[in-house]
Amino acid sequence: MKKILRNGTIINEGKKFVADIYISNGRIEKIANQIDLPENVEEIDATGLFILPGCIDDQVHFREPGLTHKGNIFTESRAAVAGGITSFMEMPNTVPNALTQELLEDKYQIASQTALANYSFFMGASNDNLEEVLKTDTSKICGVKVFMGSSTGNMLVDKESVLEGLFSRVGALIATHCEDEHTVKTNLALFQAKYGDHIPVSAHPLIRNEEACYLSSSKAVALAKKHKARLHILHISTEKETHLFGNTLPLEQKLITAEACVHHLWFSDADYQEKGNFIKWNPAVKTTTDREGIWKALLDDRIDVIATDHAPHTLEEKSNPYLSAPSGGPLVQHALVAMLDKVKEGIISIERVVEKMAHAPAILFKIENRGFIREGYHADLVLVKPAAGEPVSKSNVLYKCGWSPFEGHQFSHSIHSTFVNGNCVYANGQIHEGSNGERLSFSPR
Repeated sequence: MKKILRNGTIINEGKKFVADIYISNGRIEKIANQIDLPENVEEIDATGLFILPGCIDDQVHFREPGLTHKGNIFTESRAAVAGGITSFMEMPNTVPNALTQELLEDKYQIASQTALANYSFFMGASNDNLEEVLKTDTSKICGVKVFMGSSTGNMLVDKESVLEGLFSRVGALIATHCEDEHTVKTNLALFQAKYGDHIPVSAHPLIRNEEACYLSSSKAVALAKKHKARLHILHISTEKETHLFGNTLPLEQKLITAEACVHHLWFSDADYQEKGNFIKWNPAVKTTTDREGIWKALLDDRIDVIATDHAPHTLEEKSNPYLSAPSGGPLVQHALVAMLDKVKEGIISIERVVEKMAHAPAILFKIENRGFIREGYHADLVLVKPAAGEPVSKSNVLYKCGWSPFEGHQFSHSIHSTFVNGNCVYANGQIHEGSNGERLSFSPR
């Protein structure tokens, strides 16, 4: 259906201006100060609302197949569009792990039927599937995921020969989870010797510490430089790691890039006392100094994108003692509004939020015709109300797991509506089903 969004304040490519947007056949056909109303066109009054390009989340775990008691592609994409995220890239540590072309394609088939947002999936790497990884059509996926430290799942890649093979032979973007496994295990043994099975969750950033992160991240950077590989390091959690990255080249020319996640920009180790396992992530939320360093690197462009690492677990699972509580938490419904709180605090501008959550992911992954409000581009848009919504509670979260680390917080902005390929999939607190997202396409790399 054709639509005109009237009189909204568009935030796009560093500019803020009031204009109309005409949407036809799922694309933005025209942007102008005043567009005459053609026949059979739905008119939507966006006066007083911000219109942003839909956010692109380059790291989520939607848990399907195999872990669907925690979430699935439908439920978590539903939460994503309610949060203004219109495209997602999902990780391979589902069950079974997406380590073959057939298993990877299975996920695309599920998404084609159930995803409310646009989608892509990472091919998974392991210690023994290099030849399978090399079969991947790099024009049809967002990248190859390499766990250089084990997290949720069993996909640790620690063989030097395999790492050399991946970095020297894979033409796709390589996205890494970087924590040194030996350091983590050594630290864990020390805390087990002291506390037995009763390790406090406050020890998490001491077990998965700065050294573990930096050893692994610096190794990945060295491999990428050696082989001129395209490397993207996920969820930077320490100030020290930020100095591994440069900001002298424009993003489209960078071979080595980095991501910051919402939880590392919001929480610190001071929050473990109140939040406990509900802010237990890998890599760990660390000190306020680390958080400040990540913000500084984000704002001076050493860190390129903001993502979520959305990774739901059930309330029962997260309520276990530290050693048996899994790492990860749900974030896609509240990522954008969390960053808009930081706009209100004066930490970042709304134009920079749009850059880091929409423009930069599109550039970094070479996504075709998304991430910007431009004529001819897909109409992936989020309308934001610059006024508070309801406080976050179990009654209004859309995650299948039914909880949020932000419970009790009232954000300064709220999502008014979200459009995916021109279709309104969320408005006024309600999900509008009936249209699915599309598979993301990528320009030659």
